[in-house]
This record gives sequence, C-alpha cells and structure tokens, in this order.
Amino acid sequence: MPNNAPKPPVISDVARRAGVSVPTVSRVLNGAAYVSDEKRSRVMEAIRELDFRPSAAARALVARQPRLIAVIAGNTSRYGYAETIRGIEERARAAGYTVSITVVESADDETVDGAVSLVLDQPIAGVVVLKFDPPGVAALHRLPKSIPTVSISGVRESGVPQAVLAEADAAEEVVDYLLELGHSTVHHVRVPPSRKEDGRTTGWKRALTAHGAPVPPPVDATWEPESGREIGRALADDPSVTAVFCGNDEIAMGVIRGLVEKGKRVPQDVSVVGFDDHPLARMWSPPLTTVDQDFVGLGSRAYDLLEGVIAGGKVRKFSSERPTVVIRESTAPPPDWRPR
Repeated sequence: MPNNAPKPPVISDVARRAGVSVPTVSRVLNGAAYVSDEKRSRVMEAIRELDFRPSAAARALVARQPRLIAVIAGNTSRYGYAETIRGIEERARAAGYTVSITVVESADDETVDGAVSLVLDQPIAGVVVLKFDPPGVAALHRLPKSIPTVSISGVRESGVPQAVLAEADAAEEVVDYLLELGHSTVHHVRVPPSRKEDGRTTGWKRALTAHGAPVPPPVDATWEPESGREIGRALADDPSVTAVFCGNDEIAMGVIRGLVEKGKRVPQDVSVVGFDDHPLARMWSPPLTTVDQDFVGLGSRAYDLLEGVIAGGKVRKFSSERPTVVIRESTAPPPDWRPR
C-alpha cells in the first residue's frame, strides 16, 4: 500500500525556498556570524514557512561531540578511490569514529547541493573530500568553512588542509625513464582530469620539454578500459608511436590489448606505462611498468590531518608523498635503438 504522507522538509528545501545555498542554511542553523542579516532573514522565513525542524542528527551536534566522519567522493568502485577510502576508514575506526560515504555523481549544482545536504544533515565531526574529479572539486567548494574539512588530491593547491600524492614528479620520472631508453618522445593517454590538467599530464609535459623532445597532443580516454583498447588500436596505425604513458593502469591494459590486436608487440614495438600499480598490473601480459601510489596511506594521512583540524590549534596544511616508479616488462628500448 503506497505511503502518501508528505515528506518532512530537509535543509535543501529550506535553501531552495530562501534562494540561498545549502551551506548558508547550515551556517544559519549553526549560528555562524558571517551570514548577512538579509540572508539570515530569508532563511529564517523559509524555516517558518516550511515548518522545518532540524534533524535528530543536527540536534546531536549540539548535545554531544559527534563521532562521525563524512567522506565525499565522485566514485567508490575505482581502485584509487576505494583504497583511499579504506585508508580513511581504518584510521577513523581505530580512533573510535564511524565513517559515512556520500557519492557525488556529477558536478551539476542540484546533484552537488543534494549530496552536501545529506552530509550536513548528519552529526558529523568532520569531512574528507576526494578531490580527484570535478564532482569532488564542486562539493568541496560548497561545504561551510565552519565544518572541519580536509581534501585529497594529486595536485597541491591552496585552501583547506590537503593530503596529496606528488603525481607530477612521479610522471616526470617515468617519462624520463622512457626517454633514457632511447624513445624520441612519449605519447600520453590521459584519464579525465579534475581540472584543466592533472599532475600526471603536467609531469609528462615537463619531462618532454626538459629533454627537448616533441610534445604530442594528449589523447583523452574515459575511465573505461575499453576506451584504452580503441585508442591502442588507433595508435598502432602510427609508426612514430614507440612509447605510451597512460593515466592509469586499467587504461594502459586496454591500450596494450588494442596494440596487440593490431599486430604490435609490447614492448618490442611499443612500450606502455601505466599509473597507480593496480593489483592486476603485475599479473598482466606483459607485467606493467607503472607508478605505485600508496592510496591507503593517502587516506590515512588525510584522516590524521582532519584529526588535527577537529582538535583545533595549529594545523598542518599539507601532507605530501612521492609515488614510486615500478619497472616491469612492458617497457624496452625502441625497435630501432642501437647502443651508443
């Protein structure tokens, strides 16, 4: 039998009625001083009109110290996302916190506001945002400054405290390695960036420029390995392609499959490098040269930063770690290489 009872209003309903953002409503409810009188008046009027009552979670914020850490992510199934969340959860659980996970499926305003509303309706002690993609970036910008927040990314930027992996440095190192093998340049298949250009692309470009090597236009893949396969088939038709640096290991596996389907040998004809050191990278044929990113450690470092923010006092702004290049059998000198 359908339940036709009207749903009670939530914080996003108040924001919509008042013509303000969800974080603004949250600041009014939390008594923040930096909300203008005009906006505060509109929010209070909307609360009265909707007969809005803060959730039990919100009341718990006032009644006691919350023991919930919220994680906001654009995805939870991809390897890097899942392992990073595991690192957060393990450290938080050991400290007596529970972790909630909210997925932001796109960067459009309605989706992001809805996700942030879900987070703010919980009795949270703090938030960790995985800023690996545009939805994560958008969510971070919507959170009230009054909420203890830490972000995670591959690029060091100003703003809230941040745990990072120095992707650009690792990408530069692996491209240096390919050039030192004798390749005249390295082609780049990039995964969707969180902004105009991610650290992996920056490091690739920086290495080629430093060596005076040509910088080919990057080729855009999706997150699906099948897109790498189609790109690999296309690259096989270009005889100038002898080395390919891919934005992650799944795309690299797809590229290898496409190259092989078109009759190319890896690494005898084309060297292929990935990024992330996916558990299957060492099992692939050939085993994949890649960059080992400690995602679990990244999540742990982010939690440690957040714990400092929650405690108050002087807080570190950055925790950075450089990934490690792992040389395996998918790379070799180019086919025309001769020892000098």
